[in-house]
Amino acid sequence: MPKKAKTEDTEKAKETKKTEKLSESEFEKKVIELADKGLTAEKIGETLKKQGIHSKEYSKKISQILGHKYKNPDMENISNKLAKLNEHVKNNHGDKRAIREKGRISAQLKRLKEYLNK
Repeated sequence: MPKKAKTEDTEKAKETKKTEKLSESEFEKKVIELADKGLTAEKIGETLKKQGIHSKEYSKKISQILGHKYKNPDMENISNKLAKLNEHVKNNHGDKRAIREKGRISAQLKRLKEYLNK
């Protein structure tokens, strides 16, 4: 079978994929704009990558740009799990397994906080 000739539309589509590199300040504005929408640092990175903007090309990390707004998702998840477990233990005093899990998760949260504060 003969090969199809490339059309102008496919060539234009390939050209539009390549975006011009943003300046540092424009990159920071874009990151803050996405953070205001409620995205985590990880989701911001994925969104920028889909747009053709790679965070590795810039000097600052996304979490550094966000500063105090950045929350580690691991710590957030563990805190939520501990809160749910505390509520469960209040209502179910005889649940020995839950009491043990509460101690284990508390220790896990403590270790994570120490690690992140280094």
